[in-house]
Amino acid sequence: MSDDIVRIGIVGAGRNTRERHIPGFKAIPGVELVSVANRSRESSERAAKEFGIAKVYDNWLDLVNADDTNAICIGTWPYMHCPITLAALEANKHVITEARMAMNAAEAHAMLEASRRAPHLVAQLVPAPHTLWADVTVQSLVADGYLGEVLAVEVRGTQGKFVEREAPLHWRQDQSLSGFNILNMGIWYEAMMRWVGPARRVMTMTKIAVPRRRDESGAWHEVKVPEHVDILATLGSGAVAHLRFSALTGLAPTPQAWIFGTEGTLCIDADAKRLSGGRKGDKELREIAIPKEKRVGWRVEEEFVNAIRGREKITHTNFEDGVRYMEFTDAVTKSAQSGQAVDVAPL
Repeated sequence: MSDDIVRIGIVGAGRNTRERHIPGFKAIPGVELVSVANRSRESSERAAKEFGIAKVYDNWLDLVNADDTNAICIGTWPYMHCPITLAALEANKHVITEARMAMNAAEAHAMLEASRRAPHLVAQLVPAPHTLWADVTVQSLVADGYLGEVLAVEVRGTQGKFVEREAPLHWRQDQSLSGFNILNMGIWYEAMMRWVGPARRVMTMTKIAVPRRRDESGAWHEVKVPEHVDILATLGSGAVAHLRFSALTGLAPTPQAWIFGTEGTLCIDADAKRLSGGRKGDKELREIAIPKEKRVGWRVEEEFVNAIRGREKITHTNFEDGVRYMEFTDAVTKSAQSGQAVDVAPL
């Protein structure tokens, strides 16, 4: 089967797949959406009808192993990312999977090793999207010395919500579905790595405000995924970082990241898509204009297809970076459980 025509099977047509991936793939010439498998036959048929997909499978493994595709798009929750990825690569299929990469670092390493055994296949993770508009500019400013020596980083990923004690169990609160992933910690850490590199040691405190919740069937479940996490980290560069992610901080400020250096400061406002900065001697921050050509934006599906066709390499996001943020996730969890500082395992 020629890779010039990209024939995609979709496992898990969730929200991001419907809103981003399917429209993105359909807009690219020479790409065909061949098949879909959701959690139920009914939901699979609805997706197929809505998006004009010809084949519906009751079992995701049958879809992956069918000879009518050469690429698989995984839109499931994290608990299925590793087994589907491994099966897709074994079936000689290119693969793109939703973030977060896996349930834990061990699964992420298994995925990376499988991809390395099949270097002719493209293996991509859906990237953290919320700072794509600023990443190139922030990276350039840091590299060009705008900040001088980077000393400290502050990341605030609070949602501004009050506790909803009667709300049903969300899949993100179910560790059997989400693994060690916590709130929006993974996407912010992935973005931070783009700017200042990975962490090497973390100390964590967490809070679960509602220890038990009912699922959709009314059954009770113990909540093990934190609803609030504070992380102190030492970066590989020697800088320190404070990261906070919370679903408990009602009316908190909008998500932002700050990078402080000896000569300057940068502020990335994710919701407003505003980059501000100031240098020693300035009285206040000023907006930094980002040229249109540097506002990269969302091009996930284009990058995946271009990589399959040999026109570019995956940068947003490759499996190596996925393992790095999963190692951070594991270290955060281990620190919270032990009450001790934990080293972040290097790749």
